[in-house]
Amino acid sequence: MSRLIYFDNNATTSTAPEVVEAMLPFFSRRYGNPSSMYPFGGEVAAEIKAAREKTSALLGCEPREVVFTSCGTESDNAAIWAALRTQPDKKHLVVSRVEHPAIAANVPFLRKLGYRVTEVGVDEKGELLWDQYLEALTPDTALATFLWANNETGVLFPIEKMAEAAHDRGILFHTDAVQAAGKIPLDLAGTKVDMLSISGHKLHAPKGIGVLYLRRGVKFTPFMIGGHQESGRRGGTENVPYIIGLGRAAELSLANMRDENTRVKELRDRLEKGLTTAITHTRVNGGGAPRVPNTTNISFEYVEGEAILLGLASAGICASSGSACTSGSLEPSHVLRAMGVPFTAAHGSIRMSLSVHNTAEEVERVIEVFPPIIARLREMSPFWKGDGPAEDQAMLTCETGGCQVCGV
Repeated sequence: MSRLIYFDNNATTSTAPEVVEAMLPFFSRRYGNPSSMYPFGGEVAAEIKAAREKTSALLGCEPREVVFTSCGTESDNAAIWAALRTQPDKKHLVVSRVEHPAIAANVPFLRKLGYRVTEVGVDEKGELLWDQYLEALTPDTALATFLWANNETGVLFPIEKMAEAAHDRGILFHTDAVQAAGKIPLDLAGTKVDMLSISGHKLHAPKGIGVLYLRRGVKFTPFMIGGHQESGRRGGTENVPYIIGLGRAAELSLANMRDENTRVKELRDRLEKGLTTAITHTRVNGGGAPRVPNTTNISFEYVEGEAILLGLASAGICASSGSACTSGSLEPSHVLRAMGVPFTAAHGSIRMSLSVHNTAEEVERVIEVFPPIIARLREMSPFWKGDGPAEDQAMLTCETGGCQVCGV
């Protein structure tokens, strides 16, 4: 097998060597508990303070507004439940139809508990339906929570504008910025965002560390109840090595922001152009909308995403599918369905997400490998005839209870 080409950085990133180096002493000789009174622990507390300052610089906020958590999902849940517990008379939340499961999976659970949840739609480019959003905000709304950057398409929501509209109506606003942090400049001090979530392993820190940004003055009840850590906002002994690692990763992200938005974006654009030029019947999902610079989601019509991934994997290329078929479901991605992407395209959707560690040579290799994989799969598809779709391609789709695209 050729050298691994990793184009799935929205799923997770490699831990940067500089981050590992910064963390190592805190696994061994600098193991003191930061809550201890003696200097051996106090020195560790000082390092946590420095990491908090580095993280706040990435977010454009005050250090005391940074709460360290275990991951983005914990931060999302902490934001939701704090908004509900501090406003017990409000029984309504507003989300989008294209949220990450860390938010979306809460919706049916909240409805069972008696809360109302409004799911705002998107257009064919994945952009928020603004009028629908404004209409959803009511006096009974406890929280509006929306992804800053979509994890599948990279499409950006106008979070600053959305937060301001919510504040004008006296509504708390939270954003899951897991896919935005480190990719676009953030300046939370200049926004009306009340709470924000990030995850370390999306920006070259290790798995198991995240942040909840909590604007100063926002009422909050802790999700993790325990000791006095994190100023009483998140109980539990601090995960010192990982906090140090996240602080170092935040430093690197700021230093690499220009590269992310120039060279990495150019690589992404070259990848899109190369594949859509070489392969017919393709579409870039979210291609006409503002996006983070590293992400592309391309549908290859009349083939199945899992089969594409297997072909790529055999060539040493890591990507991910926009189809839920890999989890045993016939349903394609809820994000692509919300955008109105046809089934024959949504099932063949592949997400590729780059990082500052990817190269032009890797992009050219993927452009070389992709066309024969798609050609071979289309030859086996009942919806493909010669060099184009078969006339009867719309006769049977997942919507009618069977799936000839997937072969299930």
